[in-house]
Amino acid sequence: MPGGKHLLGKSPGRHIFGTARVGEKGQIVIPKEARLLFHVEPGDTLLILGDEDTGIIVTKPEVLQKAALEIFEKMEKEDKNGA
Repeated sequence: MPGGKHLLGKSPGRHIFGTARVGEKGQIVIPKEARLLFHVEPGDTLLILGDEDTGIIVTKPEVLQKAALEIFEKMEKEDKNGA
């Protein structure tokens, strides 16, 4: 199905792209459909985040850049205010 399989009861922006087998060197292949949708090209850098309860997130660093900048700005304000 083009655009990934939509999760039942979820918005159309959510997708299931299938599974990926972990190779001998710990590498995985990102399904072509996901690479096309998210514009992942050879040589791109991806950010890998993990939570022991919920699992692994693979994303482009730019996705979290805005959130990180907001956190740093808040920290700077707190430092200036002596909090």
